[in-house]
Amino acid sequence: MRILRILVAQMRDIDLSAPLRLVRGLRPLSQWSRLSRLPQLPRQLLAGACCVFTFSAAQAACPPSAIASLEKPGTALRNGVDRGMLWRIERDGRTSWLYGTIHVGRGDWVRPGPTIQKALTQSDTLALEIDSRDEATAAAMARPADPEALARVLTGERARRLERQNAEACVPPGALSKLQPILQVTALAGLVARADGLYPEFGVDETLAVSARNSNKPIVALESAAAQLKVLTGESEAEEGEQIDAALDELESGKLRGQLKELADVWARSDAARLARYADWCDCLNTPAEQRLMKRLLDDRNPNLADGIERLHAGGKGVFAAVGALHMIGAQGLPTLMAARGFTVTPVLTDAQAQTAAPMAALAAPSPAPRAVRGGKAVKGQRGQANPKSAKGAPTAKGGKAAPAPKGGKAPAKAAGKAPAKAPAKAAAPAAKGKVRR
Repeated sequence: MRILRILVAQMRDIDLSAPLRLVRGLRPLSQWSRLSRLPQLPRQLLAGACCVFTFSAAQAACPPSAIASLEKPGTALRNGVDRGMLWRIERDGRTSWLYGTIHVGRGDWVRPGPTIQKALTQSDTLALEIDSRDEATAAAMARPADPEALARVLTGERARRLERQNAEACVPPGALSKLQPILQVTALAGLVARADGLYPEFGVDETLAVSARNSNKPIVALESAAAQLKVLTGESEAEEGEQIDAALDELESGKLRGQLKELADVWARSDAARLARYADWCDCLNTPAEQRLMKRLLDDRNPNLADGIERLHAGGKGVFAAVGALHMIGAQGLPTLMAARGFTVTPVLTDAQAQTAAPMAALAAPSPAPRAVRGGKAVKGQRGQANPKSAKGAPTAKGGKAAPAPKGGKAPAKAAGKAPAKAPAKAAAPAAKGKVRR
């Protein structure tokens, strides 16, 4: 199974709508706990907000819930900075986008950076691997497994190992037991990095989906729930059991947590070059079984994803296609496939960078309002403080002249949290035949 499942296959039944509505409204962090009540137990567990259901004696050892993690001292919502990998693709006079995501995230990743937000705003449609908010999709993923199949796959020591991992993850006994076996262990894999501040609730795909819904932008699923379940389960119950054993090995050893943290750091730096060398450092392609899994999760799916993106673009839509970042690398990666289909592919965000998100301006103390002006002239004390580089959209005085600075002659401070722009350097992504700009 390995860590690539987390980057490639989205977690299901994650309710992010309350947190992101709060972010958009810039409400105080004290309101998170009230707004984050989730209506269904399975949804809470798969989202990682399961500690509230444990006995009080065990709560001290449980990682905080996603909401509680934002209320730690020194933790605050931040203005977005650009993270992940982004390519612009153009054909037929229209522009679409490829965005490599990760399906877990940190609290300060919930706001897209300016480049990502602009590309999303300019697009007509958001395309995701799967839309977990779609009712039919959610029902398919949450459908109880066949009890006889559960008994065949989760037998003996395998069942006991899974039970121990549920206890370590603070999941109440039996809470996940009706889900398909591979989904049970995938849910646990998504919870393991909470100790490092990574939560499924803050998964990048989900935050983009909420942003799109808030702006009434259509969302299209590139795959079906049935197709993703088939990819996850494999060709047989025996293969599914082998994948469960491999995942339990990594959960028990702590290896999975370290791999997920490394992948998250690579993604956050937009380090496409290191991601392209994933096979060299992930320690996850050592056996034929692992190599088959990689092929099934990535190479076998990518042509269908490319078909869906091309179809939407050809239909006259500018598409923002957000899928797991590992779909972007290699000879079968989406940038290469789209170039082969006649798209001009231009790297936009693909180079390693260190970024810092400053606190949101709206959560900081408000700046004092500028003094009023009389007849378009500066008030006493403001003479000689004209600023020819006034920001676009600044309030103007009567007569169309720019409003003067506040009393004392000092120009207003720049809004807190505005991330400095950084021009993208030469792309580190693999080259593709066709029209690829460098």
